[in-house]
Amino acid sequence: MRVALVHYWLVGMAGGERVLEALCRMYPQADIFTHVLDKAAISPVIAAHHIETTFIHRLPGSRKYYQRYLPLMPLALVTRADSLHLCYCHTPMRYLWDSWPDYMASAGPLTRLGMRLLLPGLRRWDLASSFRVDHFVANSGFVARRIRKHWRRQAAVVYPPVNIAAFTARQRTGGDFYLCLGRLTHYKRVDLAVRACSRLNRPLVVVGEGEALKALKAQAAPCVRFAGRQDDVTVANLLTRSRALLFPGEEDFGIVPLEAAASGVPVLAYGRGGAVETVQDGITGLFFAHQHVEAMEAAILEFEKREREFDPLVLRRHAENFSEERFRQEFARQVATARTAQSRMPEIQ
Repeated sequence: MRVALVHYWLVGMAGGERVLEALCRMYPQADIFTHVLDKAAISPVIAAHHIETTFIHRLPGSRKYYQRYLPLMPLALVTRADSLHLCYCHTPMRYLWDSWPDYMASAGPLTRLGMRLLLPGLRRWDLASSFRVDHFVANSGFVARRIRKHWRRQAAVVYPPVNIAAFTARQRTGGDFYLCLGRLTHYKRVDLAVRACSRLNRPLVVVGEGEALKALKAQAAPCVRFAGRQDDVTVANLLTRSRALLFPGEEDFGIVPLEAAASGVPVLAYGRGGAVETVQDGITGLFFAHQHVEAMEAAILEFEKREREFDPLVLRRHAENFSEERFRQEFARQVATARTAQSRMPEIQ
Protein backbone atom coordinates (compact mmCIF):
# COMPACT_ATOMS: atom_id res chain seq x y z
CA MET A 1 0.00 0.00 0.00
CA ARG A 2 1.50 3.32 -1.10
CA VAL A 3 0.74 6.08 1.40
CA ALA A 4 0.95 9.87 1.12
CA LEU A 5 0.50 12.05 4.19
CA VAL A 6 -1.00 15.50 3.52
CA HIS A 7 -0.76 18.17 6.22
CA TYR A 8 -1.88 21.80 5.90
CA TRP A 9 1.44 23.44 6.91
CA LEU A 10 4.55 22.47 8.87
CA VAL A 11 5.80 25.52 10.77
CA GLY A 12 5.79 24.22 14.36
CA MET A 13 4.93 21.30 16.62
CA ALA A 14 1.40 21.61 18.00
CA GLY A 15 -1.25 18.93 18.46
CA GLY A 16 -1.84 18.36 14.75
CA GLU A 17 1.85 17.84 14.14
CA ARG A 18 2.00 15.32 17.01
CA VAL A 19 -0.64 13.29 15.21
CA LEU A 20 1.36 13.54 11.98
CA GLU A 21 4.41 12.33 13.91
CA ALA A 22 2.51 9.21 14.99
CA LEU A 23 1.38 8.62 11.40
CA CYS A 24 5.00 8.97 10.25
CA ARG A 25 5.94 6.15 12.61
CA MET A 26 3.05 4.05 11.27
CA TYR A 27 4.02 4.70 7.64
CA PRO A 28 7.80 5.23 7.59
CA GLN A 29 8.00 5.16 3.76
CA ALA A 30 5.25 7.73 3.19
CA ASP A 31 5.94 11.03 1.44
CA ILE A 32 4.54 14.19 3.03
CA PHE A 33 2.79 16.97 1.10
CA THR A 34 2.24 20.40 2.66
CA HIS A 35 1.78 24.02 1.65
CA VAL A 36 4.55 25.59 3.73
CA LEU A 37 7.59 24.06 5.44
CA ASP A 38 9.93 25.36 8.12
CA LYS A 39 12.21 22.37 8.57
CA ALA A 40 13.90 23.85 11.64
CA ALA A 41 10.54 23.98 13.45
CA ILE A 42 9.49 20.34 13.04
CA SER A 43 10.56 17.16 14.79
CA PRO A 44 13.27 14.82 13.46
CA VAL A 45 10.62 12.12 12.96
CA ILE A 46 8.73 14.29 10.46
CA ALA A 47 11.85 15.83 8.93
CA ALA A 48 13.20 12.35 8.09
CA HIS A 49 10.47 11.90 5.47
CA HIS A 50 10.56 13.25 1.94
CA ILE A 51 8.49 16.45 2.07
CA GLU A 52 6.98 18.18 -0.96
CA THR A 53 5.68 21.76 -0.72
CA THR A 54 3.29 23.68 -2.98
CA PHE A 55 3.93 27.00 -4.73
CA ILE A 56 2.67 28.79 -1.59
CA HIS A 57 5.95 27.90 0.13
CA ARG A 58 7.78 30.14 -2.37
CA LEU A 59 5.57 33.19 -1.83
CA PRO A 60 6.89 36.15 0.23
CA GLY A 61 6.74 35.64 3.99
CA SER A 62 4.95 32.32 3.66
CA ARG A 63 6.51 30.75 6.76
CA LYS A 64 5.15 33.54 8.97
CA TYR A 65 2.03 34.70 7.14
CA TYR A 66 0.90 31.38 5.63
CA GLN A 67 -2.70 31.82 6.79
CA ARG A 68 -3.04 34.95 4.67
CA TYR A 69 -2.58 32.79 1.59
CA LEU A 70 -5.67 30.72 2.41
CA PRO A 71 -7.57 31.91 -0.71
CA LEU A 72 -4.79 30.43 -2.90
CA MET A 73 -4.70 27.03 -1.21
CA PRO A 74 -7.54 25.48 -3.26
CA LEU A 75 -5.25 25.84 -6.28
CA ALA A 76 -2.33 24.08 -4.67
CA LEU A 77 -3.26 20.56 -3.49
CA VAL A 78 -5.32 18.11 -5.52
CA THR A 79 -5.95 14.40 -4.88
CA ARG A 80 -6.19 11.79 -7.65
CA ALA A 81 -9.57 10.30 -8.46
CA ASP A 82 -8.31 6.71 -8.15
CA SER A 83 -6.75 7.17 -4.69
CA LEU A 84 -8.38 6.34 -1.36
CA HIS A 85 -8.74 9.62 0.52
CA LEU A 86 -9.02 9.16 4.29
CA CYS A 87 -9.24 12.45 6.20
CA TYR A 88 -8.23 12.62 9.85
CA CYS A 89 -10.04 15.85 10.67
CA HIS A 90 -8.96 18.07 13.55
CA THR A 91 -11.85 20.44 12.77
CA PRO A 92 -13.71 22.03 9.87
CA MET A 93 -12.05 25.43 9.44
CA ARG A 94 -13.27 27.61 12.28
CA TYR A 95 -12.86 30.89 10.42
CA LEU A 96 -15.08 29.67 7.57
CA TRP A 97 -17.93 28.34 9.67
CA ASP A 98 -19.18 28.77 13.24
CA SER A 99 -16.32 30.94 14.60
CA TRP A 100 -16.02 33.40 11.73
CA PRO A 101 -17.72 36.28 13.71
CA ASP A 102 -14.96 35.99 16.35
CA TYR A 103 -12.25 36.21 13.69
CA MET A 104 -13.99 39.18 12.08
CA ALA A 105 -14.17 40.97 15.42
CA SER A 106 -10.43 40.59 16.06
CA ALA A 107 -9.29 41.37 12.49
CA GLY A 108 -8.29 44.74 11.02
CA PRO A 109 -10.53 46.63 8.56
CA LEU A 110 -8.73 45.39 5.42
CA THR A 111 -8.84 41.78 6.63
CA ARG A 112 -12.55 42.09 7.43
CA LEU A 113 -13.25 43.45 3.95
CA GLY A 114 -11.25 40.61 2.36
CA MET A 115 -13.01 37.99 4.47
CA ARG A 116 -16.46 39.31 3.50
CA LEU A 117 -15.53 39.15 -0.18
CA LEU A 118 -13.86 35.74 -0.05
CA LEU A 119 -15.94 33.90 2.54
CA PRO A 120 -18.76 32.65 0.24
CA GLY A 121 -16.31 31.23 -2.32
CA LEU A 122 -14.11 29.63 0.33
CA ARG A 123 -17.12 27.97 1.92
CA ARG A 124 -18.18 26.55 -1.44
CA TRP A 125 -14.64 25.23 -2.02
CA ASP A 126 -14.49 23.76 1.49
CA LEU A 127 -17.82 21.98 1.06
CA ALA A 128 -16.83 20.68 -2.40
CA SER A 129 -13.52 19.42 -0.97
CA SER A 130 -15.38 17.45 1.70
CA PHE A 131 -17.20 15.50 -1.04
CA ARG A 132 -13.86 14.22 -2.34
CA VAL A 133 -13.08 12.51 0.99
CA ASP A 134 -13.89 8.78 1.00
CA HIS A 135 -13.76 8.25 4.77
CA PHE A 136 -13.73 10.77 7.63
CA VAL A 137 -12.13 10.18 11.02
CA ALA A 138 -12.62 12.92 13.62
CA ASN A 139 -10.34 13.60 16.56
CA SER A 140 -13.30 13.88 18.97
CA GLY A 141 -17.05 13.46 19.16
CA PHE A 142 -17.29 17.27 19.22
CA VAL A 143 -15.55 17.50 15.84
CA ALA A 144 -17.61 14.63 14.43
CA ARG A 145 -20.73 16.67 15.21
CA ARG A 146 -19.23 19.72 13.47
CA ILE A 147 -18.42 17.59 10.39
CA ARG A 148 -22.02 16.39 10.31
CA LYS A 149 -23.35 19.94 10.72
CA HIS A 150 -21.19 21.73 8.13
CA TRP A 151 -20.41 18.99 5.60
CA ARG A 152 -23.32 16.56 6.14
CA ARG A 153 -20.89 13.64 6.45
CA GLN A 154 -20.53 10.92 9.08
CA ALA A 155 -17.19 10.47 10.84
CA ALA A 156 -15.70 7.79 13.05
CA VAL A 157 -13.87 9.04 16.17
CA VAL A 158 -10.25 8.19 16.98
CA TYR A 159 -8.73 10.28 19.74
CA PRO A 160 -5.22 11.67 19.05
CA PRO A 161 -2.19 10.02 20.64
CA VAL A 162 -0.49 11.33 23.76
CA ASN A 163 3.20 10.65 24.26
CA ILE A 164 2.74 9.36 27.81
CA ALA A 165 6.41 8.39 28.19
CA ALA A 166 7.50 12.03 27.76
CA PHE A 167 5.85 12.99 31.07
CA THR A 168 6.50 11.88 34.64
CA ALA A 169 3.63 11.80 37.13
CA ARG A 170 4.47 13.67 40.30
CA GLN A 171 4.05 11.91 43.61
CA ARG A 172 1.87 14.43 45.46
CA THR A 173 -0.46 17.36 44.87
CA GLY A 174 0.58 21.00 44.91
CA GLY A 175 2.82 23.20 42.82
CA ASP A 176 4.47 26.59 42.49
CA PHE A 177 2.19 28.24 39.89
CA TYR A 178 -0.74 27.82 37.55
CA LEU A 179 0.11 27.12 33.92
CA CYS A 180 -1.29 28.03 30.49
CA LEU A 181 0.23 26.26 27.53
CA GLY A 182 -0.27 26.57 23.77
CA ARG A 183 -0.54 28.98 20.87
CA LEU A 184 -1.59 32.43 22.01
CA THR A 185 -4.53 32.99 19.70
CA HIS A 186 -7.67 34.89 20.68
CA TYR A 187 -10.09 31.95 20.55
CA LYS A 188 -8.09 30.04 23.18
CA ARG A 189 -9.16 32.72 25.70
CA VAL A 190 -5.89 32.80 27.64
CA ASP A 191 -6.99 36.31 28.62
CA LEU A 192 -9.40 34.72 31.12
CA ALA A 193 -6.54 32.94 32.89
CA VAL A 194 -4.34 36.06 32.84
CA ARG A 195 -7.05 38.32 34.21
CA ALA A 196 -8.26 35.83 36.83
CA CYS A 197 -4.79 35.16 38.21
CA SER A 198 -3.99 38.87 38.13
CA ARG A 199 -7.11 39.69 40.15
CA LEU A 200 -6.50 36.84 42.61
CA ASN A 201 -2.74 37.53 42.75
CA ARG A 202 -1.93 33.89 41.88
CA PRO A 203 1.35 33.04 40.10
CA LEU A 204 0.73 32.11 36.46
CA VAL A 205 3.22 30.99 33.80
CA VAL A 206 2.09 31.38 30.18
CA VAL A 207 4.03 29.27 27.66
CA GLY A 208 3.61 29.95 23.96
CA GLU A 209 3.68 32.59 21.24
CA GLY A 210 1.04 34.12 19.00
CA GLU A 211 -0.81 37.21 17.88
CA ALA A 212 -2.56 37.65 21.25
CA LEU A 213 0.71 38.04 23.21
CA LYS A 214 0.80 41.85 23.20
CA ALA A 215 -2.78 42.19 24.42
CA LEU A 216 -2.22 39.56 27.11
CA LYS A 217 0.83 41.35 28.46
CA ALA A 218 -1.17 44.55 28.71
CA GLN A 219 -3.73 42.80 30.94
CA ALA A 220 -1.23 41.00 33.18
CA ALA A 221 -0.22 41.83 36.75
CA PRO A 222 3.36 41.16 37.97
CA CYS A 223 2.30 37.68 39.17
CA VAL A 224 1.98 36.58 35.52
CA ARG A 225 5.14 35.49 33.68
CA PHE A 226 5.32 34.98 29.92
CA ALA A 227 7.87 32.27 29.11
CA GLY A 228 7.57 32.25 25.30
CA ARG A 229 8.01 29.06 23.28
CA GLN A 230 9.72 26.23 25.17
CA ASP A 231 11.09 22.84 24.14
CA ASP A 232 9.37 19.59 25.07
CA VAL A 233 11.64 18.81 28.02
CA THR A 234 11.06 22.25 29.57
CA VAL A 235 7.30 21.96 29.06
CA ALA A 236 7.24 18.56 30.80
CA ASN A 237 9.19 20.04 33.71
CA LEU A 238 6.85 23.03 33.99
CA LEU A 239 3.82 20.75 34.02
CA THR A 240 5.24 18.65 36.85
CA ARG A 241 5.96 21.79 38.91
CA SER A 242 2.60 23.45 38.23
CA ARG A 243 -0.34 23.55 40.61
CA ALA A 244 -2.93 23.05 37.84
CA LEU A 245 -3.33 23.65 34.11
CA LEU A 246 -5.77 26.40 33.14
CA PHE A 247 -7.61 25.56 29.90
CA PRO A 248 -10.17 28.31 29.22
CA GLY A 249 -10.76 27.88 25.46
CA GLU A 250 -13.33 25.83 23.58
CA GLU A 251 -11.03 23.33 21.86
CA ASP A 252 -11.81 20.69 19.27
CA PHE A 253 -9.87 18.15 21.32
CA GLY A 254 -6.84 19.53 23.12
CA ILE A 255 -3.91 17.24 23.85
CA VAL A 256 -2.51 19.54 26.54
CA PRO A 257 -5.04 18.51 29.26
CA LEU A 258 -3.98 14.89 28.75
CA GLU A 259 -0.30 15.83 28.92
CA ALA A 260 -1.15 17.49 32.23
CA ALA A 261 -2.94 14.34 33.41
CA ALA A 262 0.10 12.25 32.40
CA SER A 263 2.10 14.53 34.70
CA GLY A 264 -0.38 14.05 37.56
CA VAL A 265 -1.61 17.63 37.20
CA PRO A 266 -5.35 18.52 37.32
CA VAL A 267 -7.02 20.76 34.72
CA LEU A 268 -9.43 23.66 35.21
CA ALA A 269 -11.26 23.72 31.88
CA TYR A 270 -14.14 25.46 30.15
CA GLY A 271 -16.78 22.74 30.07
CA ARG A 272 -17.43 22.65 26.33
CA GLY A 273 -15.76 21.19 23.26
CA GLY A 274 -13.19 18.44 23.38
CA ALA A 275 -12.36 19.03 27.04
CA VAL A 276 -15.54 17.23 28.14
CA GLU A 277 -14.13 14.09 26.47
CA THR A 278 -10.66 14.32 28.05
CA VAL A 279 -11.27 15.80 31.52
CA GLN A 280 -13.32 14.00 34.16
CA ASP A 281 -15.03 16.59 36.32
CA GLY A 282 -14.11 16.15 39.97
CA ILE A 283 -11.59 13.38 39.20
CA THR A 284 -8.97 14.77 36.81
CA GLY A 285 -10.07 18.40 36.99
CA LEU A 286 -12.91 20.86 37.30
CA PHE A 287 -15.15 22.52 34.71
CA PHE A 288 -16.45 26.07 34.67
CA ALA A 289 -19.58 26.83 32.69
CA HIS A 290 -19.04 30.30 31.22
CA GLN A 291 -16.14 32.04 29.47
CA HIS A 292 -16.15 34.91 31.97
CA VAL A 293 -13.28 35.94 34.21
CA GLU A 294 -15.54 35.54 37.26
CA ALA A 295 -16.19 31.89 36.33
CA MET A 296 -12.45 31.30 35.93
CA GLU A 297 -11.80 32.87 39.33
CA ALA A 298 -14.51 30.75 40.96
CA ALA A 299 -13.01 27.59 39.46
CA ILE A 300 -9.57 28.47 40.85
CA LEU A 301 -10.97 29.13 44.33
CA GLU A 302 -13.05 25.92 44.26
CA PHE A 303 -10.00 23.95 43.16
CA GLU A 304 -7.90 25.36 46.00
CA LYS A 305 -10.49 24.08 48.49
CA ARG A 306 -10.40 20.58 46.92
CA GLU A 307 -6.81 20.36 45.72
CA ARG A 308 -5.92 17.28 47.76
CA GLU A 309 -8.74 15.28 46.15
CA PHE A 310 -6.87 15.02 42.83
CA ASP A 311 -4.66 11.94 43.08
CA PRO A 312 -1.70 12.16 40.64
CA LEU A 313 -1.74 8.40 40.03
CA VAL A 314 -5.45 8.46 39.10
CA LEU A 315 -4.71 11.26 36.63
CA ARG A 316 -1.83 9.28 35.13
CA ARG A 317 -3.99 6.17 34.63
CA HIS A 318 -6.61 8.32 32.90
CA ALA A 319 -4.02 9.69 30.45
CA GLU A 320 -2.80 6.18 29.62
CA ASN A 321 -6.16 5.51 27.94
CA PHE A 322 -4.99 7.89 25.16
CA SER A 323 -1.64 6.27 24.36
CA GLU A 324 -0.04 6.17 20.91
CA GLU A 325 -0.42 2.39 20.77
CA ARG A 326 -4.19 2.76 21.21
CA PHE A 327 -4.21 5.41 18.43
CA ARG A 328 -2.26 3.18 16.05
CA GLN A 329 -4.63 0.26 16.55
CA GLU A 330 -7.80 2.31 16.12
CA PHE A 331 -6.48 4.27 13.13
CA ALA A 332 -5.35 1.07 11.40
CA ARG A 333 -8.88 -0.31 11.84
CA GLN A 334 -10.30 2.79 10.15
CA VAL A 335 -7.87 2.41 7.23
CA ALA A 336 -8.94 -1.23 6.84
CA THR A 337 -12.62 -0.23 6.96
CA ALA A 338 -12.09 2.44 4.29
CA ARG A 339 -10.17 0.05 2.01
CA THR A 340 -12.88 -2.59 2.34
CA ALA A 341 -15.58 -0.06 1.48
CA GLN A 342 -13.59 1.11 -1.54
CA SER A 343 -13.10 -2.44 -2.83
CA ARG A 344 -16.85 -3.02 -2.74
CA MET A 345 -17.72 0.06 -4.78
CA PRO A 346 -18.96 -0.84 -8.29
CA GLU A 347 -16.87 0.55 -11.12
CA ILE A 348 -18.53 3.16 -13.30
CA GLN A 349 -18.68 2.00 -16.91
